[in-house]
Amino acid sequence: MNKNITSEQVQSDLRYLTLLAKSFPTIADASTEIINLEAIMNLPKGTEHFLSDVHGEHQAFNHVLKNASGAIKRKVNEIFSNTLRDYEKKELCTLIYYPEQKLELIRRTEKDLDDWYLITLNQLVRVCRSVSSKYTRSKVRKSLPKEFSYIIQELLHESTDEPNKSAYVDQIINTIISTGRANDFIIAMCNLIQRLTIDTLHIIGDIYDRGPGAHIIMDTLCNYHNFDIQWGNHDILWMGAAAGNMGSIANVIRMCLRFGNLATLEDGYGINLLPLATFAMEMYADDPCELFFPRTNASDTTFDDKTAQLIARMHKAITIIQFKLEGEIIRRRPEFQMDDRLLLHQIDLKRGTILIEGKEYELRDKNWPTVKTKDPYALSFEEEDLMRRIKHSFECSEKLKTHMRCLFRHGGMYQVCNSNLLFHASVPMNPDGTLKTINIEGVDYKGKGLLDKVDQLVRTAYFDTEDSPEKDFAMDYIWYLWEGKDSPLFDKSKMATFERCFIEDKAVQKEEKGAYYTLRQEEAVCDMLLDEFEVTGEHRHIINGHVPVRSIKGENPIKANGKLLVIDGGFSKAYHPETGIAGYTLVYHSRGFQLVQHEPFLSTDEAIKEGKDIRSTTIVVELSAKRQMVKDTDKGVSLQKQILDLEKLLYAYRNGLIKEKERKSKLLI
Repeated sequence: MNKNITSEQVQSDLRYLTLLAKSFPTIADASTEIINLEAIMNLPKGTEHFLSDVHGEHQAFNHVLKNASGAIKRKVNEIFSNTLRDYEKKELCTLIYYPEQKLELIRRTEKDLDDWYLITLNQLVRVCRSVSSKYTRSKVRKSLPKEFSYIIQELLHESTDEPNKSAYVDQIINTIISTGRANDFIIAMCNLIQRLTIDTLHIIGDIYDRGPGAHIIMDTLCNYHNFDIQWGNHDILWMGAAAGNMGSIANVIRMCLRFGNLATLEDGYGINLLPLATFAMEMYADDPCELFFPRTNASDTTFDDKTAQLIARMHKAITIIQFKLEGEIIRRRPEFQMDDRLLLHQIDLKRGTILIEGKEYELRDKNWPTVKTKDPYALSFEEEDLMRRIKHSFECSEKLKTHMRCLFRHGGMYQVCNSNLLFHASVPMNPDGTLKTINIEGVDYKGKGLLDKVDQLVRTAYFDTEDSPEKDFAMDYIWYLWEGKDSPLFDKSKMATFERCFIEDKAVQKEEKGAYYTLRQEEAVCDMLLDEFEVTGEHRHIINGHVPVRSIKGENPIKANGKLLVIDGGFSKAYHPETGIAGYTLVYHSRGFQLVQHEPFLSTDEAIKEGKDIRSTTIVVELSAKRQMVKDTDKGVSLQKQILDLEKLLYAYRNGLIKEKERKSKLLI
């Protein structure tokens, strides 16, 4: 009992304690809960996984979740180190990752299926006992599938080493097999192992674009047991499109066409691209659109010549529409200071050149049939009509609405969790290391205040249904976050989409990164930012994504003497040649931090049939001699507050300030 509790403290909290007494109506109830919470505080902290910039690579993403970045494989090796051969351990791991598919293969080839069931069920029970050992029975019980909950509890908590229980446990397993439930039970056990191996999942932005399965990743996340998302610039682009921002919609479609990724739009969200296809075939029928063919290294999808040509025409059509729509926003919002991105009126249509910062460049593509000299930013009637229809398609997609609600419910601009500050890209800074002041609607913001304001504007853009100046500004600002120079999700001098598309000179394509990307190498700067976001603890870190770490060139993801970690290792196939790897996972367990570097994932099919796991290399970032317990985490702080409230309730009971109530017994009728 806390001896520092006084009558005055209890009196001041009496209304709250009276409400708390409804849940704990007796001294025994309150005492039991205190004992339970104190015990939980002394369990090892759960394992956190951090992933960033998965960019629609759903097969690799799902495999990393299933194998817990190699943690399940390590567990299997520890448990069965000398009792199973390597290929047997590999088979067991594959079963845990893909139980339904692997069982189908086993049933076709295994001669004595009952014997295989008996051996495998015992192995799975041992693995499950190991991964569940750091959790309370209550937490494990809540994770169990209802139909097998009682049986799994018995198997986990009764040992065959105990002579009096050996026959009991064996009979449970034999009965599972004899009643024909072995397959369903194995699937339930494998899913439970996956779930218990990762306690919390953090996604540091950029679920969308490039790869073909962002919608599949979102399906997985929406059903995941415990996760949060720090919005990335590509996520914000899709959020803007779902809100109905025309500039964001055009950018989303252009990105999908550029990477040959129509599956997410059409199959995933039911976006109707027929109006764009019809327009492109009519307007660019004689245009080879050579600059706009889909990138072949970015997706597993291959296209025949006719389809690739159609995609190229659609890509060019939406690119020019995008520049027009963005021009409207820039002219409407001079406060965005993006006049340097107004380029269409600088084109000499007759000569096929453009003037940028006083220098003339020849255009690589000189066919601009929809751009008019009088007002190059005006949409034609046909362009307006197709964008109106596509916008309607975005706004009516039920699957997109579901995924956006998930992004808003579990996401935000940043997160502070267990002494770690998570955000996708940047906190705008001046070259001298001070926080950059950004003016939004006449008010100055910087640092944490800026990210809080941006978070609020994004939510206003999506959720506010009233026509108002606030809503209009928020709708324009959600586009600005995609490519505005002071956007904390971009923070570059410009987004040189036009220059990359149409100008050969590499110098004019250069995008200067903001000061943050250089200054974050300094430990003092990281400490300043951690203080700004009120991050406390002996070992504090900033965790970012956004900028791919080029491991192939020797770049180190660990910066500022270990204070900052950049975990964008290039999940996207388009980045593999640049990074030399296929992504990072940061793992934070009770012993410390480990960075897992992944090789390219071949395919789910090969993982199932041939047991080909992702090859991963573990890099020790920070290990502690003292194991971290729940009491050392944010959850521990919360539990300590609950314990204090319960101790106050006990004081109130024992000093007559609140009367105990008997629980009403349930009569059997």
